[in-house]
Amino acid sequence: MPLTRRAFLGAAGAMTTLTLWPSLGLAALHGNDTRLLVVLLRGGLDGLHTLIPIDDPNYRSLRGELAPDDALKLDADFALHPSLAFAHALYGKKQLLPVVAIAPPYQQRSHFEAQDCLENGSARPGGANTGWLNRCAGAMAGTQALSITTVMPLIMRGPGDASTWSPPLPRQVNPILLQRLQDLYAHDSALAENFQRAVANQGMAAVQGAGGKGRMAAATAAAATFMSQPDGPRIAFVEDSGWDTHAGQAAILKNKLTQLDNGLRAFHDGAQSLWDKTVVVVVTEFGRTARANGTGGTDHGTGGLALLAGGAVRGGRIAGHWPGLSQAALNDGRDLRVTTDMRALFKAVLAGHLRVDQGRLEKTVFPESGKVRAMDGLLG
Repeated sequence: MPLTRRAFLGAAGAMTTLTLWPSLGLAALHGNDTRLLVVLLRGGLDGLHTLIPIDDPNYRSLRGELAPDDALKLDADFALHPSLAFAHALYGKKQLLPVVAIAPPYQQRSHFEAQDCLENGSARPGGANTGWLNRCAGAMAGTQALSITTVMPLIMRGPGDASTWSPPLPRQVNPILLQRLQDLYAHDSALAENFQRAVANQGMAAVQGAGGKGRMAAATAAAATFMSQPDGPRIAFVEDSGWDTHAGQAAILKNKLTQLDNGLRAFHDGAQSLWDKTVVVVVTEFGRTARANGTGGTDHGTGGLALLAGGAVRGGRIAGHWPGLSQAALNDGRDLRVTTDMRALFKAVLAGHLRVDQGRLEKTVFPESGKVRAMDGLLG
């Protein structure tokens, strides 16, 4: 059943069980009511800017002034970007688990192809014309999935029972577009001052929505509202763009990571009744170059970062295998080397948390992935 704004407002109020999601209500009544929220950061989040390897002797020399100051220490080896204060608090509660050096099977540098591979759940771009989250819903009897997006993304397309709910239109311009227009306007004496004033106003607009916490928080708060219903969807998807930071990365990611942190907080606060049985998976299509470029940014890379959050996560530690940042350890001499296939993370969550049948997981959800072993120890 398509979700409308009217349906959302109804869901936000008191709804009787089995009204909006009848089959899911039956699943919940039988105790099969764990939840999964997948958050896709489109554009290639710089994992080395987000999770700082403070003990790696090569990090500072590679990053120079781009290395964040006042990082929030997690352990002797890693720290979080200072904009991720709520995520840091979750880590202290053992409810946040960073996964290092992870990426989809496709390990080239095209946004489109990397996102396609991540969403279709196969070993390559174009390997499937449906999405693995949709196939997951189809493999679980009576399960519906919800995408908090304007259009249905590939990850949710297919014969499985999936719907979309469209959040309000954005009130601000993509920060990457502003960044690329800035040089153009800087050379126009008549327009430069007005453009800078508009950029300043844009910074204020970026914190509008969801109680002043930004678009990400509005989307995750909506997901929490739907999923918190006794008959709510067990699977949901949220996406965010603007993570392609070729220039001016420090300022852009300070803002974007704050929005991500606000999004985690908004979902946590809105989903208190189900937080202990929820896993939030935050992923991106690839990492970025280990060395900063000449414009204060980073270029397309390979090895990236994933974050798991939720009461069902065995957090408070770092997962995955850290390959190091020495020149010999880098992929092609430029990128963090990939040590974990992202499907191994997804398999672990689907099998251990949503209890997806192993046979369907191998043959339907992630076809021809028998050699990719699910990660161990991610769940509490």
